[in-house]
Amino acid sequence: MIESLSYASEKSGMEPGSLVHVGDVHDHVPSITVINYNASLLEKRTLASVDDIPAYDTPETVTWVIVNGLQNVSVIEAIGRHFDIHALVLEDILNTHQRPKFEEFENYLYIVFKAIALQNGDASVEYEQISLLLLNNIVFTFKEKPDDILDPIINRLNVPQSHIRAQGGDYLAYVIMDTVIDEYFALQDTFDDLIETVEDELLTNPTHRTMTAIQKIKRELIYLRRSISPLREMLAAIHRSESPLLNERTQHYFTDVYDHTIRIIEALESYRDLISGMLDIYLSSISNKMNETMKVLTVFSTLFIPLTFIAGVYGMNFDYMPELKWKWGYPLLWGIFIVISGFLLMFFRKRKWL
Repeated sequence: MIESLSYASEKSGMEPGSLVHVGDVHDHVPSITVINYNASLLEKRTLASVDDIPAYDTPETVTWVIVNGLQNVSVIEAIGRHFDIHALVLEDILNTHQRPKFEEFENYLYIVFKAIALQNGDASVEYEQISLLLLNNIVFTFKEKPDDILDPIINRLNVPQSHIRAQGGDYLAYVIMDTVIDEYFALQDTFDDLIETVEDELLTNPTHRTMTAIQKIKRELIYLRRSISPLREMLAAIHRSESPLLNERTQHYFTDVYDHTIRIIEALESYRDLISGMLDIYLSSISNKMNETMKVLTVFSTLFIPLTFIAGVYGMNFDYMPELKWKWGYPLLWGIFIVISGFLLMFFRKRKWL
C-alpha cells in the first residue's frame, strides 16, 4: 500500500509514457556492461555511453547489455531511442513496483520479474526488479543495483564449450530467468528452517516474541505471493507465444522454469496454511494459559468464600453472641477453617479441577 501511494504521488499529473524513476535510490554509480559472444568469441566491456551499443549489434554474435542502476533516466531514454522501444515499456522499466509480466511487440519482447533474497538469514526479504528486452541478436538486462546474481551466467560464458555460447538471445533470456528463479529455492529452504524454529518455540514456550515472528513471516509471505504468483501466468504466456524471437526448442526450456515456479508457489501456499495454523495454536495456547490462571484464582476464591462468610458473621457488632466469650472459640474456628478448606480441595481433586 505504501509503495502504491508513493508511485501515485511521483507520477501524479504526468502523461502516459513519462520517464520517471520510481523506486529505491541505491548508493552506487550506474554502469553499462556489454558482453558480446558466439561459439568462438567472447568480449566484455564497460561502456561510457549508450551510443556505443549499436556497434556490437551484429548478426554473427549475441550481445548482452547489462544496465546496473535506473536512476539515470537519460540512459533508458537513449536505449529506447536507439532501438525503437515503446515509451510505455521504458516507463515500466523505470517503475520498480511492477508485477511480473510478459509483453510482445513486433521487434522485441519485454519480460519483468523479481529477484528475491533474504536479509541476514531472517524473515526480511529483499526484492530487486529485473527487466529484460529481447531483440533479434541483443538482450538488455535492467537491474536496480549491481550485485552478483548474474555472475554464474558470466562464469559459464567464460567457458568456450558452454552451451550458452552456441545459442541465441532467447536462450540467454531463459538462462537469466532460470538463474534468478533458482535462487527462490534457497529462499524456500530458509523459510523451512524459520518456520520449523518458530513451530518448535510455539509448542514448547510461546512468548510475545513468537507472535512477532509469526506475524513477520505472514507479512513477508503476502509480499512473496504478490511477487511470485504472477510468474505462472507470465511463463504460460511465453510458452504460448508465436514470436519469431523465441525458438521452439527454447520454449521447452521455459517450461522447465514454469515447473520450478509451480513448486515455489505450492510451497508458499503450504507456508501460508502453516502460518495460519501456527497463529491459531498461539492464540489457543495464550487462551489456555489464561484459563489455567483463572482456574487457580477461582479455586483460591472458592476456598475463601466460606471462610470469609464465617469471619464476616463473627465480625458483626452484636452484644449477645455466646461464642465470643467461649474459651475454645478461637481454636475451634481455625479447625473449622482447616476442615472446610481440606474438604473443598479434596472435592476439587476428585472432580479433576486441580
